[in-house]
Amino acid sequence: MDVLARIKQQVDSAPIVLYMKGTPQFPQCGFSSTAAQTLSATGIEFAYVNIFEDQEVMQNLPAFADWPTFPQVYMNGELVGGGDIIVEMAETSALKDAMTTATKKFNNK
Repeated sequence: MDVLARIKQQVDSAPIVLYMKGTPQFPQCGFSSTAAQTLSATGIEFAYVNIFEDQEVMQNLPAFADWPTFPQVYMNGELVGGGDIIVEMAETSALKDAMTTATKKFNNK
């Protein structure tokens, strides 16, 4: 499978997908750690992809949605942004609302 098709399949496989360096339990950079902790604090489940486990994904994800850095958060197949955007959303409770909406929308497909 082509790497961009694989990425598309990943972002479509769960309502919320975090592409990060490492895992939520063992993040491998501060930005990924912050993103995972911020998403986890909502209490809403999310999927993650450790980009270190797939070099093709790591190299091609920035071109997928024209976002050059990691982490990247997708909701219902759409790029929301990186760690800084997630933190800003959490400060206004917009993150939990967006995650709740994404989960409901995904489950009603």
